[in-house]
Amino acid sequence: MPLITLHSVNYRLPDGTPLLNDLELSFGPHRTGLVGRNGTGKSTLLRLLAGELQPSSGRVSVEGRIGRLRQSPGATTETIADVLGVTAGLARLRRLDRGEGSPQDAAEADWTLPARIEMALGALGLPPLPPDRPAASLSGGQRTRVELARLALDEPDFILLDEPTNNLDADGRAAVGELLHGWRTGAIVVSHDRALLHEMDAIVELTSLGASTFGGNWDHYAARKAIELEAARHDLSHAERQLAELDHKAQQARERKARKDAGGVRSAARGGVPKIVLGGMKANAEETRGELSRLAGRRRTEALGDLAAARSEVEILAPLSVVLAPSRLPAGRTVLQLVAASAGYEGEAPVLSEIDLTIAGPERIALTGANGSGKSTLLKLATGALPPIAGTVRITPRHAMLDQQVRQLDPTLSVRENYLRLNPGDGENACRAALARFMFRAEAALQTVGTLSGGEILRAGLAATIGSSTPPELLILDEPTNHLDIHAIAAVEAGLRAFDGALLVVSHDRLFLEAIGITREVALSRP
Repeated sequence: MPLITLHSVNYRLPDGTPLLNDLELSFGPHRTGLVGRNGTGKSTLLRLLAGELQPSSGRVSVEGRIGRLRQSPGATTETIADVLGVTAGLARLRRLDRGEGSPQDAAEADWTLPARIEMALGALGLPPLPPDRPAASLSGGQRTRVELARLALDEPDFILLDEPTNNLDADGRAAVGELLHGWRTGAIVVSHDRALLHEMDAIVELTSLGASTFGGNWDHYAARKAIELEAARHDLSHAERQLAELDHKAQQARERKARKDAGGVRSAARGGVPKIVLGGMKANAEETRGELSRLAGRRRTEALGDLAAARSEVEILAPLSVVLAPSRLPAGRTVLQLVAASAGYEGEAPVLSEIDLTIAGPERIALTGANGSGKSTLLKLATGALPPIAGTVRITPRHAMLDQQVRQLDPTLSVRENYLRLNPGDGENACRAALARFMFRAEAALQTVGTLSGGEILRAGLAATIGSSTPPELLILDEPTNHLDIHAIAAVEAGLRAFDGALLVVSHDRLFLEAIGITREVALSRP
């Protein structure tokens, strides 16, 4: 049976920082979701399983073939056939068709290959694509689907997928879900897409404490995790109370003993006690004090042990808290209006034609549509980044836009400097408070944005865009959950639910849209 096992695996970053500690895991021919907060080592673990990295200590054992979903494009000269890994196979069939094939070609030929390619592409929602078409001509979502089709064609014993639904539209996400739904060998999937995690047979959670395996899909994991976390927090609270009570009783005992000793000293001073008796009293007092101290020490050591054991069951986290100040947007105020607006790019046909859209008051609008339908173009048009070819566009000055690349942030400046640049009305205290809510405390706020991970950059962008003391009346978000972990997504959802301004959101995450209370959808179609 195909099997991947990790034996006491440790991994340290190049600077020596420990990332993965003493992992004992096994993966069989089932679908496993790998979850955890940003920075816990999920992508690193996939690279260890694929053999792209070697553990600092311990061993990774792989029995079976592994297929890996590539997240970044290969050579710019790649064709679709190259991406699918069928270039040699198709060339062999062409030689045989021309009558130029060798006996080896005839022996190795797979005459079902063209049909299997078409079937694999179709299963991922793609039309038949010319094998010699340049891969660089594909959109990001199309490229991800072709990469998934490669895995389906190769039929490895395990597939490793790292955020496979990022940059995919609703149809693409559904296609990935269908692929995994029917997958009968091993799959290990890093994802924050809760709909995709519903297809899993097991969930492995990485935390700063290590790895834990939960049988069942995301719903089972979430329910069990909530119960276990509540029990662990109860034990921790009990252990903390026990230690505090012991310390309080020890202090009371010391105070009583001190009062008693002071009484003996006063009696001796008045001359009412013989010296020999005073010596005995002093020796008894010192012995009693020593015994009480040893007993208190033993009890405190035991209590500290209980407390340490309780704390080992609860991950100590700096929570992300998305709390937005009120925008005080009146119900009838128009914050965005497009009238017969058309937009496009120089030398190309218009992407949008005669679009009418009005957002008034605290409406919550989802902008939906397939990849290539013009959603990002409409956001650029609305914010003035792209002038209209025809029609008019009006937007409130109090608006903020957070795109997928977080272009608002200057990568050469620190997180703090970016915040103050984008929120000149906020002082140092307001800046530090806002950044702390988004987990940039103390020295972390002084990090240069260009050195941050994707999730950290998005958190910095959220802090600078929506965390200020004067939030926008209209908040525009373009795929805000792409680089956030599930816990951070939940915090963002809670913050946006409480936001009293208007929202215009592009997202293919249906659960996210439902959670933030979308009131209307505007669907775009490809021109």
